[in-house]
Amino acid sequence: MSYSVIVFDLGNVLIPFDYNKAIERINKIEDGLGNKFARLYASNYEFHRDFERGKISREKFLDKMCEWLEGKVDSEEFCGIFSDIFTTNDDVIKLLPVLKKNYKLVLLSNTNEIHEEYGYSHYEFLKYFDKLFLSHKVGAVKPEEKIYRAVESFTGVPSSEHLFIDDIQEYADGAKRCGWDAVRYTDYNSLIDELKARNINLDGLF
Repeated sequence: MSYSVIVFDLGNVLIPFDYNKAIERINKIEDGLGNKFARLYASNYEFHRDFERGKISREKFLDKMCEWLEGKVDSEEFCGIFSDIFTTNDDVIKLLPVLKKNYKLVLLSNTNEIHEEYGYSHYEFLKYFDKLFLSHKVGAVKPEEKIYRAVESFTGVPSSEHLFIDDIQEYADGAKRCGWDAVRYTDYNSLIDELKARNINLDGLF
């Protein structure tokens, strides 16, 4: 198998995230408010999903969040709390300039405009990607076929030349249904093993 494109997921591959950080901060505003908010968010997950699809406006989303927070957090404060959940996976990030020498790199993420603006748009490593495919801009989320085909429309190469790296098996399987190869990310060393098994060029890494 010959690959010309390597597609990376963002969250929990390049930037681990933990919503518990947000819940804890809200609990400090009022005891138990964060837990109550988390239950509402989880039980209305399709609302979150539609925000990631770009089907719900930022204003409508924030109105609902402030309602769930009982007016105790304003929109701007919420955006900061909601987005202060990310760290960086520096080992995987160090792969990007190495892979960039021989492959087209694409980012493919289920995300939203608040996280993009407040959470990760400042990260320097994004410069290594030829294109960012963000669900709220594509109008589809993984594992929907539309989002993978959007990547193909940009790369212009056969489906089989795409290798996808994602931490969620369902999304990796969605890529495979489109004719891509895919690796479920679990940890750095396992990823390196998977790349070596596929003869991905890692010259300069070791």
